[in-house]
Amino acid sequence: MVKIAVFDSGLGSLSIIRTMQDSFRSDIIYFADKKNYPYGRKSQAQLRKIVEKSIKELQTRFSPDMIVVASNTPSLILNLESRKIIGVKPPLEYARRISESRNIAILATSSAIKSKGLNDYIKKHNFSKSITVYKIDGSELVDLVESGKFLTNKKFCKKVIRKSLDQYFCNSLIDTVTLSSTHLPFLKKLLEKEYPEIQFIDPANIVAKKIFKKIKNKQSKRNSLKVFTSGNKIRFKKELKKIGIKNNVSFLSI
Repeated sequence: MVKIAVFDSGLGSLSIIRTMQDSFRSDIIYFADKKNYPYGRKSQAQLRKIVEKSIKELQTRFSPDMIVVASNTPSLILNLESRKIIGVKPPLEYARRISESRNIAILATSSAIKSKGLNDYIKKHNFSKSITVYKIDGSELVDLVESGKFLTNKKFCKKVIRKSLDQYFCNSLIDTVTLSSTHLPFLKKLLEKEYPEIQFIDPANIVAKKIFKKIKNKQSKRNSLKVFTSGNKIRFKKELKKIGIKNNVSFLSI
């Protein structure tokens, strides 16, 4: 039996959890840190305090075999990865392989886009000068997911998507985009509809494969999911129900 804790500031973790459950069997503790939403607009110092406190609390309370920091922002800025902690980062190598124009974009939160961590991560790949990597702030798109508007008001979502992205995607050579906030895969179908010539990459499969390599010999008998939030548990339960998750939600103070 393997126990995995997965957390971020809200619904983003679910894009990773769904792929994990499709890929292997595990007992998952899902912590939505709604009290501190959004991570993507926090300073590095604020983010470090929040994330380190969350990791410590999850370790103390649940003793998980592994913790997934299901948010690109702290994964890039704080560099917390270890044997038992896995982060989510832009799949740039995969993007490079599938891009025909050799023009790649990273769609992420404002904190991630402005961070030294992302610059260092891009440099680490040591791409040739023929590869161009653009950094695009997708914070407004993250808000569409966390607010639930991606389910209730697709017309409004389309407006925000076009307003945020037309300046980058129209009349440019970008043909491949990494969805580098775990909230963004919820908008993947809408993005593909608006920009059919662009490939949008969801990193969830890459993360799930990385986890599976570590736990493949000690899978659980079946999948289970326990949900916790630092925000209003009744409101969050209603939000989850809209996307088909009917689990009970418990309060967890961080």
